[in-house]
Amino acid sequence: MINIVKTILRGFGATQIFEARDATEAFHRLKHDSIDIVITDYQMEVLDGVEFIKLVRNSSDSANRYVPIIMLTAHSERSRVLSARDSGTNEFCCKPVTAQELHRKVVAIVNHPRPFIKTGGYFGPDRRRKMDPKYMGPERREGWSEDHKPPVKGKKLTQDPHDPDSDVA
Repeated sequence: MINIVKTILRGFGATQIFEARDATEAFHRLKHDSIDIVITDYQMEVLDGVEFIKLVRNSSDSANRYVPIIMLTAHSERSRVLSARDSGTNEFCCKPVTAQELHRKVVAIVNHPRPFIKTGGYFGPDRRRKMDPKYMGPERREGWSEDHKPPVKGKKLTQDPHDPDSDVA
């Protein structure tokens, strides 16, 4: 599957694709390489995809807590989709992934980034895809703040979202 994803990404024009054997190596890569988008699998050794995403989003040792993440899985049960969403993934793709579907997810991340939310038990992109015009209750998404917004639209995804003029090392 990794070779298929790499071929699809090259077809999109990606020139640098880093591959990691497991979540530990992927986390190390995030700390030492400039990564624009992470594509991870739900089922991995050592840490599964959900645990890996939580590590990226919540660890004080994380190099870029805002990096866009797409999760792939062969199992699309509702519980897995919700688990991935609640871990902080930006997008979710079911295997076998097609070029069209992966392209749609990448475009969504780049062109329509969702604001990041920080609550007592969650840090990641806003899990609500749209506002419900019929909702009349209180606004409970209090986590929106200047230090929890996604990268500035139109800027490189490797830039610090708080300082659009500086690259993340």
